[in-house]
Amino acid sequence: MYAIIETGGKQYKVEVGDTVFVEKLPVEAESEITIDKVIAVGSDDGIKVGAPYVEGAAVTAKAVKNGKAKKIVVMTYKPKKNEKRKLGHRQPYTKLEITAINA
Repeated sequence: MYAIIETGGKQYKVEVGDTVFVEKLPVEAESEITIDKVIAVGSDDGIKVGAPYVEGAAVTAKAVKNGKAKKIVVMTYKPKKNEKRKLGHRQPYTKLEITAINA
């Protein structure tokens, strides 16, 4: 059984036992979270697709930790103007472990 969920403006295909990195959520580490924005649920007897979300479906996950991704370097420059700028960015994330899919 799998589900397609939406969180942080992105869509993820998840199954029970999966670990996914999503945009940072306002939850504490080691806490339970329920995601009710389920776009589709697939099982042995077919697939249920919502319009836009499946009624009564939810995905339960455990927030393992909150953290920041590795630093990326952003470099901007304008030729012939002696203008350049170097920036770094670390995207915050929440690591989720999927525990149950209720459909």
